[in-house]
Amino acid sequence: MEWISTLFGQYGYFVLFFGLFAESLALPFPGELAMAVSGHMTNLGSFQIPYIVALSYLGAIAGTTVTYYLGYRLGTPFFEKYGKYFFMTRDRRLKVTRWFDQYGDKLILISYFIPGLRHFTGYVSGMLRVRLRTFLIYNYIGGLLWVLTYVTVGVVFGQKIEQWLHLISRYSVAAIVIALLGLAIGYAIKQNKAALAAWLRTMIRGTRKGSPENDR
Repeated sequence: MEWISTLFGQYGYFVLFFGLFAESLALPFPGELAMAVSGHMTNLGSFQIPYIVALSYLGAIAGTTVTYYLGYRLGTPFFEKYGKYFFMTRDRRLKVTRWFDQYGDKLILISYFIPGLRHFTGYVSGMLRVRLRTFLIYNYIGGLLWVLTYVTVGVVFGQKIEQWLHLISRYSVAAIVIALLGLAIGYAIKQNKAALAAWLRTMIRGTRKGSPENDR
């Protein structure tokens, strides 16, 4: 944590933009820790939350947008040959591709919260020719949720940052999946409200007809 604080002291908010931009390109930088530490520094009066969120968000989505473009333009053959120089080995590329096969484009939405996935999602999205509009919507929403989560951790938990980062890393995926399932169920109910109401009325009438009182 100390070296991150030193970087902030020397370069200010720009650490967030360039650090998260680099991390999105799959370069080594502890994005979550940087955001959490900067969030904690707001309690000390060093930083302001709007600037932290804005620069973190812009750095993250700028980097992932660049990786999408690279994946789209250069294609799979390029990364099969040179992917190791982008920290994207064949095994990692195949792993992310399998995730896309299993969960579809919505994987982009939660990829920020999955260690070892968010760094390569943009590249693979481009290689798989995911529609640009779909990628931008899911990527930009997911990026905002990610930034807000980790900045809030720093603001609220302060010195216990590293402990809470570990817990979030461990349980965030399950929480997001449950939340997405809840939203999907809610949407399905809303879209089929009339049919569901008719089914419930039918069930209630059937229950009443079969009750002991109706046999008397």
